[in-house]
Amino acid sequence: MKRLQPKKEAAEEESERFFRDVARDNRLILEAAGEGVYGVNAEGKTTFVNPAAARMLGWNAEELIGKAMHETVHHSHSDGSHYHNHDCPIYAAFRDGAVHQVSDEVFWRKDGSFFFVEYTSTPIRDRGVVVGAVIVFRDITQRREADMKLRDALAEVGRLREKLERENAYLQEEIRIEGNRRGIIGKSPAMQQVLRQIEIAASSRSNVLIAGEAGTGKELVARAIHEASLRGDQPFIRVNCTTISRAESESELFGEPERNRSGRFELAEGGTLYLEEIGDLPPEAQDRLLEILEQGELPAHGGAAARKSDVRVVASSSRDLKAAAKRGSFRGELFYLLNVIAIETPALRERREDIPLLAAHFLSGVNRKLRVSSALKISSADIQRLTQYAWPGNARELQNVIERGAILARGGQIRVDLPEPAPSHRIANAAAQVVTEDGRRDRDRANIVAALDACGGKIFGHGGAAELLGIKPTTLASRIKSLGIRYRKPSVR
Repeated sequence: MKRLQPKKEAAEEESERFFRDVARDNRLILEAAGEGVYGVNAEGKTTFVNPAAARMLGWNAEELIGKAMHETVHHSHSDGSHYHNHDCPIYAAFRDGAVHQVSDEVFWRKDGSFFFVEYTSTPIRDRGVVVGAVIVFRDITQRREADMKLRDALAEVGRLREKLERENAYLQEEIRIEGNRRGIIGKSPAMQQVLRQIEIAASSRSNVLIAGEAGTGKELVARAIHEASLRGDQPFIRVNCTTISRAESESELFGEPERNRSGRFELAEGGTLYLEEIGDLPPEAQDRLLEILEQGELPAHGGAAARKSDVRVVASSSRDLKAAAKRGSFRGELFYLLNVIAIETPALRERREDIPLLAAHFLSGVNRKLRVSSALKISSADIQRLTQYAWPGNARELQNVIERGAILARGGQIRVDLPEPAPSHRIANAAAQVVTEDGRRDRDRANIVAALDACGGKIFGHGGAAELLGIKPTTLASRIKSLGIRYRKPSVR
């Protein structure tokens, strides 16, 4: 080995002399070049650095010459992980004698920061022998950032386009849904109380839970709250939870950010999300909904960052969600988070004085639908029959009776045909209306607490719990005392 040492030293001196000659012969070009240029010998040590390279790297040329270039400015990837010199395309040029072009790596400055570069490493030969390489590079950070912004903008355009397409499809779906969209009809005390509750709910930002039998107009109440609120000019997005399978509930409600697919929650941004029959929402979706309502943002999903959410949730159910929460079939935390403002839509048999108004309204709609030359009418005797009927199917059943009677009309008058409810149905309805004394007190207590929550603990005056419940303030105060309610205003989270 000692005999070979002089030869090795001689070879290194020859290599250094060669690179000095290269740098000297091309000095004017190297100094004028706007791109960074540096040379390395066959051992990877720096032999020359032009002013542009030194400026971009933050080093003086004298500080780099003689040092291993990879270990100085090319030692790590952009994520900070180690970049082994065996994988370095710069060194590969003098190892395999081929030109290497790279456009997605970084060089590190003296101060520890990095910048994105594209470079070419070209092998240098002396009398046919590869003695090193010359590297020409440029800083492409600004171009890369511009490209990333362009990609993000294009992705956002694609996301917005997909959102608009889904909104359009949703609106077309809503147009096909039959039903009254022109307002709530009724002058009964029960409906007047619902209207007062709608007014209070519309002035609040709190979540709302609407309870009531099927066909009692829960969606109309939800729409009325939305339209009367400050969100009235923003989207009202309806989701029928009974039609969402467990497999599709996540993507349907919350979207798929990795596929730029918007969910119904995002479509409702700035507006109201109406979750119809929320008791049928799959448990996984209940958990996600609870998380969103608690944190006020759509959680990170599929690599996408969490996004702030401004959506008011109005939910409805024909089930007893409180009982379902006690049984564990519905998330208790979600029930209480939704049940800030509680509204119960009365059954048609509980608002019989509204039946003539509703019948006239449905008949007017049928006349327009059938385009009859002379408007069909309904007799006072049939109005009385309709008012006395039990109506297990509520307003929806009344509408069907009116439409069927119009089709069978004779002499300009509809024919009212009321089927008798089956005995088992009558018994079930009667049993369903029976409430024990303890049950009644629990229900009254829960209803009063919900009213106090909705009104911020206020009992008297406009917007107070007494007005919301439709009773005198002194009566409410007496009931609070007799039911042993010790109300404490919930803390604001």
